[in-house]
Amino acid sequence: MVLIDSSVWIEYFNGELNPQTNFLDEILGVEPVGIGDLIFLEVLQGFRSDSEHKKAKSLLMDLTVFEILGRDQAIRVADNDRFLRKKGITVRKTIDTIIATYCINRGFPLLFTDRDFEPFVQYLNLQPALDDA
Repeated sequence: MVLIDSSVWIEYFNGELNPQTNFLDEILGVEPVGIGDLIFLEVLQGFRSDSEHKKAKSLLMDLTVFEILGRDQAIRVADNDRFLRKKGITVRKTIDTIIATYCINRGFPLLFTDRDFEPFVQYLNLQPALDDA
């Protein structure tokens, strides 16, 4: 199972070509692809066109959707955030810490283009779905 971050979905739906969107295109319908509920929300919020929103929603509904936050997870997220801040690293968005922590705890590789995930790879053993991420 590979979890796909909103940074990749947004670029994918915008037709951007890069290693991450190409990888996503290759694995859709071939390998198990998942999305977190918060990622699902972020992606769907971004559509202005009703028709594009409907198409994206249909595609995303076919994926495994994970509920990625609860009490125990919130504690782990706070611990990871504090760990990184002690190293002088501030993650810009709490949602990225939630997503990274979920993937770390579940052992899921994450496909992303957002640089905020890099400290999680470097210090907390987040598995990037692509090595060049």
